[in-house]
Amino acid sequence: MEKPKHHIFVCSSFRASGEIKGKCSKKGSTDLLPYIENEILDRGLDALLTSTGCMKQCDDGPVMVIYPENYWYGNIESEDAVDEVLDALEDGEAASNFLL
Repeated sequence: MEKPKHHIFVCSSFRASGEIKGKCSKKGSTDLLPYIENEILDRGLDALLTSTGCMKQCDDGPVMVIYPENYWYGNIESEDAVDEVLDALEDGEAASNFLL
């Protein structure tokens, strides 16, 4: 498998023990994962989506991080927010409304 151009991480609030704690999961971050995956495919983005453990940015959750750009986004609570982030990524820019 070739390395993707972008790697998108979405906080799912898991702790090392596997316990779900924190705001990202409680605010629906895991519910957005299928939508994000479908958008990646529909848009033809060269991106890999990964659900992560806690990113320690709970006050700004749900949190999404995109590498190698090192864009840290907060308050990604809706499909509209995801669309804004992915639209910016396609344009080679940051979605400034959600940057941390």
